Amino acid sequence: MIPTSEATIGPFFPPRYVDQGANDLTVFEGRRAKGEAIEIRGRVLQEDGAPLDNLVVEIWQADAAGVYRHPADPRHAQADPGFFGWGRAATDKEGRYSFRTIRPGAPQGRRPHVNFMVMYSGLMRILKTTMFFEEGPDPVLDLVPERKNLLVGRKETPALYTFDIRLRGENETPFFDD
Repeated sequence: MIPTSEATIGPFFPPRYVDQGANDLTVFEGRRAKGEAIEIRGRVLQEDGAPLDNLVVEIWQADAAGVYRHPADPRHAQADPGFFGWGRAATDKEGRYSFRTIRPGAPQGRRPHVNFMVMYSGLMRILKTTMFFEEGPDPVLDLVPERKNLLVGRKETPALYTFDIRLRGENETPFFDD
């Protein structure tokens, strides 16, 4: 008999867990998303700055009009048919990920933002955070007044934002429970 792994903490991601193109949210079922196309990229790092390879990063967001393609959004029937609103990427050996998406509109009562979920073999729970495009009044940003700068993506060019995620340490990204 072949012994099984002693590690019991998962998930263990197979190489095809992230399909090619899953990080491009600008096209859905052959239709182009409405709105301004942007790229969001960054790195996922440990406390000491070491990168994490083969970590799965998922995003979900509203469309350019601020509507989520989800029944919990009262306006979901008005969602852009060319925008699915969800994507997945895996980090490379340098901890880098990237998404091509559209700049989201502001959902009711919120600032424009992109929700992130981080999954990795050995993490005891899925980590959830949010990237904003600028500071300002928002119920989530207001939860971390001294650390809100860690939730604002850096605008590198008009169509490129950088959002690094640090799992622990002095500049740890704020993570949220449901």
